[in-house]
Amino acid sequence: MRMELQAIPLEDRFVRLEPLSEALRSEMQAALDCDQPAWDIMVAAAYGPYFDGWWASAMSAMEQGTRIPWAVRRKSDNALVGTTSLYEIKPDYRRCEIGSTFYRPEARGGPVNPACKRLLLGHAFDAGAVRIEIITDATNPGSQAAIRKLGARDEGVLLKHKITFTGRIRDTAQFAILDDDWPEVRARLDARLAAF
Repeated sequence: MRMELQAIPLEDRFVRLEPLSEALRSEMQAALDCDQPAWDIMVAAAYGPYFDGWWASAMSAMEQGTRIPWAVRRKSDNALVGTTSLYEIKPDYRRCEIGSTFYRPEARGGPVNPACKRLLLGHAFDAGAVRIEIITDATNPGSQAAIRKLGARDEGVLLKHKITFTGRIRDTAQFAILDDDWPEVRARLDARLAAF
């Protein structure tokens, strides 16, 4: 059995995830052009002068089938508030990562992130995934806490794992959710979202 991920819209009552397309380019650029300090700890940036390179890379990876990048649209006001992806897609190994995620500051701390994670995890496990990884900068305790809150397994730190667009050599905190974990993680996410 192979994992068969599709670049399709995903939605719940909080967000609509729309696969990137040329029609979304200018709206996506406007949504990501903010909060430079948040971008500065990421591997790649998409604000200001970095947007064109980020966009080209995302679209190329989507064409190659190694990444599905989505625009995140908040349904309460129809605003495009960020981006998230399934990437490092390995169909034969039934594995992928959730990441390349950025939300505008006003979209953080509410239902947007748990809603996106619920949709992406459900989409990947329904497609046959047995392992979904979530990684973050080892210097980002807030992101690590959010990943732990999902119920992901903490698998440690990969030293000198990536080099960011600023040239910094990054250590990466690695987490995973296995298909065995999904029922509990799903129930936890559903309970969180029911509270909004």
